[in-house]
Amino acid sequence: MCVFCQIIKKEIPAEIVHEDAEVLAFKDVRPVAPVHILIIPKKHLASINDLTEEDVGLAGKLILTARTLAQKFDISEKGYKLLFRVGSDGGQEVPHIHLHLIGGAKLTEDIHPA
Repeated sequence: MCVFCQIIKKEIPAEIVHEDAEVLAFKDVRPVAPVHILIIPKKHLASINDLTEEDVGLAGKLILTARTLAQKFDISEKGYKLLFRVGSDGGQEVPHIHLHLIGGAKLTEDIHPA
């Protein structure tokens, strides 16, 4: 079982900032900015490459959750970065779709979360 599935099952602690029936969001343990949140589907999908037409709503929900959290953490006005990594060459380290919400500081291209 992947580490994110263990977080979903509450087998591994995480600082959860949002949870509903489909999505869980928690603070990244290695933040690259003042706000760095990972937003994951509760359904295990290894990567964006595994999304199907059936998952379109779920993919949209990840992005809308990021928007809501950006408002909650007061970074929506100044701006933020949303980042999906796909596969090893894309820098994806955990084989479970996760969307990075990064903000709270002026972001440059040298910010590359794992």
